[in-house]
Amino acid sequence: MKLHQLVREQARRSPGLLAVSGPDGQMTYGELDREADALASVLALEGVRPGDRVALWLQKSTRAVAVMQAVLRLGAAYVPIDPLGPIARTVRLVKDCGPRVVVTTAEYATRLRQHGIAGAMPYPEELKRVRPIPTPDPSGDPEDLAYILYTSGSTGDPKGVCLSHRNALAFVDWAVAEIGACQADRFANHAPFHFDLSVLDLYAAFRVGASVHLIPAEMSFSPTLLVDYLLHGKLTVWYSVPSALILMARDGGMMDVPPSAFSLRVLLYAGEPFPINYLRALRNHLPVRILNLYGPTETNVCASYEVMSIPEDQVRSVPIGKACSGDRIWAERADGTRVGPGEEGELVVDGPTVMLGYWGQPRQDGRPYHTGDRVTLLETGDYLYLGRRDGMIKVRGHRVEVGEIEAALHAHPGIADVAVLLSGTAVDSKIVAYVVPAGDAAPDILELKRHCAAALPRHMIIDAVCNVPALPRTGTGKLDRRALASEPFGIKRTFL
Repeated sequence: MKLHQLVREQARRSPGLLAVSGPDGQMTYGELDREADALASVLALEGVRPGDRVALWLQKSTRAVAVMQAVLRLGAAYVPIDPLGPIARTVRLVKDCGPRVVVTTAEYATRLRQHGIAGAMPYPEELKRVRPIPTPDPSGDPEDLAYILYTSGSTGDPKGVCLSHRNALAFVDWAVAEIGACQADRFANHAPFHFDLSVLDLYAAFRVGASVHLIPAEMSFSPTLLVDYLLHGKLTVWYSVPSALILMARDGGMMDVPPSAFSLRVLLYAGEPFPINYLRALRNHLPVRILNLYGPTETNVCASYEVMSIPEDQVRSVPIGKACSGDRIWAERADGTRVGPGEEGELVVDGPTVMLGYWGQPRQDGRPYHTGDRVTLLETGDYLYLGRRDGMIKVRGHRVEVGEIEAALHAHPGIADVAVLLSGTAVDSKIVAYVVPAGDAAPDILELKRHCAAALPRHMIIDAVCNVPALPRTGTGKLDRRALASEPFGIKRTFL
């Protein structure tokens, strides 16, 4: 089974059922199937063949979903790129993955050509005049590459995580069974397509013939609009980062709506720890299933925990739980031995959701993936997330390597040295840059924000700057991030 076959199967069974709804309209399964076939015909004429990559630089829309399906029907892999990201980053990703075609808008295609990127193709407007020709399922197996998701890289360069049809479906099939997904469900799609949370929204819905409802990017962190969308859209399954749910509960009036007014039956969250006070309030208010899902992009979701009642005196986060999606997880000490109950170690994942590898690097070849996340094994057999063992941070649900932000800031001529830390948690988290100026006049926060915006996506732009005469170092010359986070380094921050 491959991802595109889910839509084809539903179109054969129930062509009139709603498949996807978005800011540009809606499509039934029959319409999505025909649109994908027509697009596949156009892409084939552009030279797309099995094994190729096709980049998508498009706003979230039903058309973007059709493009993904078309690419998969040709045996190729799609590469979604943040449509709100800076052109410099888009160019870097396109050059890295070497797509046969970049499907985008006419405006974006012009911008790409100005930066030396050929093969940019506006979404074919002539499709309405194209007679859909059913595309035969390509040969190959579920281990074939399905899509590439770029994550932040520790060296300053984004890494392309290569995921197969099997990787995705192992998670999707588990999720469908776990939440009891059915044809009557209405899935929300809050995450952008370049974020791995969207995999559940799209393919779990397609697996059972349900509908998926695309939340426009401009609405993503507008709490009142999100609550209205949840209510009036009669959505039954919601999956997002805790930051969005906190905003909905705190500022969007969600806690003022009677529980009976919601059609919601399952609420899932992932991407970052959920502050216990907000989670407790949400758990007490909504009589629905709430699941904490865990997993880096490299493994998709490999652990889960159902949130039941939360005692008033509980101060720590809920666990990330036990293995799921057919995976095996364990924690290792620094010497490679496995930890026992009550002990701390690095979480390791093995199983069908583990990625094929990073684009352009050696394949994973079935080896377990070391997540870099520190966990404690509880007596219950659940794992409790403690934090990162390296310089990675999580900001509003996005996993970010501070090295990428530091690399961008180092390119500024007014900076001699820089280090980046995260201040606060969840919706209150701030990215703070500690800057050693190169001259007498230190660049201000506005200038550094503009500089970051030219090279980094929005969620990686710094929130505050702290000018320091030098960065603290350990005896071996390494940056001492613990000292950096303490006084006197953390008391002179300029926010905007």
